[in-house]
Amino acid sequence: MAKTPYKPPEQSMLGQVIDSIVLLVLVVASLFLPVAMGLAGGGKIDLAFADKSWGGMQQTPLMQGVWERLGYTTETAAPIISSRFDYSFSLPIFLLTALVILIYFGFLIYFSDKEYREVIAERFDDK
Repeated sequence: MAKTPYKPPEQSMLGQVIDSIVLLVLVVASLFLPVAMGLAGGGKIDLAFADKSWGGMQQTPLMQGVWERLGYTTETAAPIISSRFDYSFSLPIFLLTALVILIYFGFLIYFSDKEYREVIAERFDDK
């Protein structure tokens, strides 16, 4: 008995537009939410230098030369040199993020496997 070629279900144009908008909203929300909640960017640390000379700001002669070629003096370069990014992170937040990612991939694999098996059964199982 010859099988008919598999024809997957079609999604309407409205369904595609809604899916696209939902995905766009999710992407924007996932990028904006950590910033809005104050979880992104640890901020800056301002170092205090007792001596505002190149050596006092721990700048080598090569670094001093580059600063001067860029038009900076010790006074104008000091705020830039003393401002450092804070790269510290929270271990509990890191572990929570890892857990959320693992749960998401588990969810994705479970439902993808389920849909895959449904498509295979629809196509190849005898009725």
